[in-house]
Order: sequence, then structure tokens, then C-alpha cells
Amino acid sequence: MHFQWYPGHMTKARRMMQENIKLIDLIIELVDARVPLSSRNPDIDELGRNKARLILLNKADLAEDARNDEWVDFFKKKGYSAVKVNSKKGGGIKSIQSVIQEACREKTERDRKKGILNRPVRAMVAGIPNVGKSTFINALAGKACAKTGNKPGVTKGKQWIRLNKNVELLDTPGILWPKFEDQEVGLKLAFIGSIKDEILQTEELAAELVKFLNSNYPGVLEEKYDIPSVEDAYGCLRNIAESRHCLVRGSELDTEKAASILLDDFRAGKLGRITLERPEEK
Repeated sequence: MHFQWYPGHMTKARRMMQENIKLIDLIIELVDARVPLSSRNPDIDELGRNKARLILLNKADLAEDARNDEWVDFFKKKGYSAVKVNSKKGGGIKSIQSVIQEACREKTERDRKKGILNRPVRAMVAGIPNVGKSTFINALAGKACAKTGNKPGVTKGKQWIRLNKNVELLDTPGILWPKFEDQEVGLKLAFIGSIKDEILQTEELAAELVKFLNSNYPGVLEEKYDIPSVEDAYGCLRNIAESRHCLVRGSELDTEKAASILLDDFRAGKLGRITLERPEEK
């Protein structure tokens, strides 16, 4: 499978971010805790040079907790502020305001020396599609001020959100980068739903997920779907189809539907807490 998805609105969104970067004190970059490195857009690093940086491992409840801690340490060693959060359920959100102030302490100190007092921190919220930016902003603001959706591409334009007198947020659309140098990165982004499912081959994608799970989390699929253990990934999809009564034309197994069920269950955390990449691999 070849992975690439870079619709026209992403070029426009990147340009908009470039135009606004001069107004920004801090970039809050959301990554998916299951794939913290693969879900980082290298363009954001380039845009954010000389800006304070905060990395949020969002959807931390879907990844292994010990791995989350390893990734937080990994990013802190690189010089970033890093926090694990679960925007949907509010986990870790209360600490964010103080983390933002801490990340911008040098800027606030510089302002103070120039006689500029009480100017709010302006933070750009950035990340790839479907990583949970709008859900994070809503959780932080305590109200539904940014559109949310469980598919990539919901936020189309920019919007400023004033949290309080100390912090203003700029919400930006999710952007990928024009070309994945490593197709393994594309595969992981497809697993978590950051690439439009309509352009993917569902069965092939699910078969790759089966291979990963059998190798790294043996027994998870057998327990979840009450199926026998098989080496063959497509055999496993057939077993899931049989277990979940996915049939076409009366009795033929619908492995396409079984593949969709598996991907949906993984993305929703119904297979348990799973991390797809680890710091020691990087």
C-alpha cells in the first residue's frame, strides 16, 4: 500500500499558519499518544523555530501508560515541554494553564523587563488531522468553542479563542505534509484514522494491523473476538467475520466489514491500551 493524502486545503492551511506565526509566543502541538513520533508534522518544527514549544500526548488513555511516560521523557530530553492528556475525558487538562505559563516564562520575563505587563500568551494549537485539537480546545475552554468530529478535516479555517486574560489560542486545521518519506509512518497514521479511510484499502490495512498486534500484543485479538489463533492475517480477518456474523449473499464471509470493525475497535480503544511505536526504536 502507498499512503499519501494532501488535499488543497492543507496547502492553504500551512500558508495561513506561516502568516500567523509572527503573532505567536507558543506552539502547542498535539500528537497521538499511540504514535507520538509518526504523528508529528515536520513542517511544524520548521514553522516553530525560535518559539516556545509544548507537546501534548493526546488520547493518552488509548496508549500504554508506561509508554506514555517514556515518550514524555523522550520529548523533555529534546528540550520540549511535554504532558500527557486525554482531552475527551478531561484527563490532564487542569494542569495545562500552568504548563503554558511555565513554557513561556522566558518570554514573560523579557516582556516584564520592557515594561510590558499582563499581555496574554498567544498559543497556536497545531497537529495532524484527527489528533483531537478541537476536543482539546473545548476541554480547556470549558465550552464547545471549536467544532469537533471523529474524522479528519473538520476544522477548515483559523479561529482565535480567548481562554482568559492570560491565554489566547489560535485553532488551526489539521495538516499533514506533502510526502511521507517513510511509508511506515503513513501506515501508522492510517491505523489511527488521520488519513481519509475512503482512499485506503480497508482489508489490506486491517491485515497489517493484525500482523502488528499478533507480533506485539499476542492474544489480544483472540480474546476480543473469541477466535482461534492463526498466523495468517487474512485468516484472522475471516475468523473475525465469522465471529461477528459478517456475511454477504447469505453465507459468504464479509472480510471487508470485519476489517472495518477491527479498525474501528482499535481506534476506539476497545482492544485495550496499545502503543504502536516506542522511543527506543527511534
